[in-house]
Amino acid sequence: MSRRSPFHEGELFVQQRSGELESALGNGRMLAGAIPPGALAFVAQQPMVVVGSLDSKLYPWASLLVGPPGFVRAIDPTHVEIDLEAAAGNQADPLWENIAHQSQVGLLLIELPTRRRLRINGRIERIEPARLQIQVEESYPNCPKYIQRRRVALGEASSPEPGGVRSGSELPEDLRAFIRSADTFFVASAHPERGVDTSHRGGNPGFVEVIDERTLRIPDYPGNSMFNTLGNFVVHPEAGLLFPDFQHHRTLQLIGKSEILWDQDAATDTTGGTRRYWRFGVEGWLASDLPGLFDWQLLDYSPFNP
Repeated sequence: MSRRSPFHEGELFVQQRSGELESALGNGRMLAGAIPPGALAFVAQQPMVVVGSLDSKLYPWASLLVGPPGFVRAIDPTHVEIDLEAAAGNQADPLWENIAHQSQVGLLLIELPTRRRLRINGRIERIEPARLQIQVEESYPNCPKYIQRRRVALGEASSPEPGGVRSGSELPEDLRAFIRSADTFFVASAHPERGVDTSHRGGNPGFVEVIDERTLRIPDYPGNSMFNTLGNFVVHPEAGLLFPDFQHHRTLQLIGKSEILWDQDAATDTTGGTRRYWRFGVEGWLASDLPGLFDWQLLDYSPFNP
């Protein structure tokens, strides 16, 4: 890996294989070691953050935390703080055990009504009962493509019901049906030296193909050419997916291994022209209820969805 390049060997491989190296180098100029000054206020405005973390077997998990705007804030361009007393999540989420043992995390702040998003990758610097402090190592904005607009409003506060957690290794039919209907999910991936990254994936309902109870196939739409997620897959195929059920305040978390599928059949292409997919082999899943702090109302689908 060249010191002059902001990309690691996996990202460079995918960029070259896709013929998008020049575009990646151009877009790579947005990568920074701190939060851009213009994005500091954006952080504190968000009622949700997706957190990527690593478990003891180095499988990434993607987790959703929600809270009143300000529960996540940038103390300064290189430090982010999460108010754990204000944050609402599921206590059965592996996130809490993961961050006690692995410091690498990847944050994704996404403003659904405006389709704005910001990635922040770094390491946990301090854990206290009431707060979590993260040292920023990399931050950059993403384009608004493939984000479905949703209005976020305060809902009726409620706690997850007892018994609202299920887990397994093979997806039952109700969860397979939920994935088929999904228009949004998040993916956590990792690189041994570069750390954890969390990204968004979106499309029209049905864009994620459920092959069977342990296999998904996801189209890789045209993007920013940097291939942070797919580049991580090349080096570290373990990944974590998070499917939010905005209507029923639930989440489905998956862990497993990913494989990039190149040059697939053009006659049945659903990738928007890349002919590139990735296969995800499910090894475990966790379905949980979330507190009903917010209601998400679908406004419209992204005009970029193939």
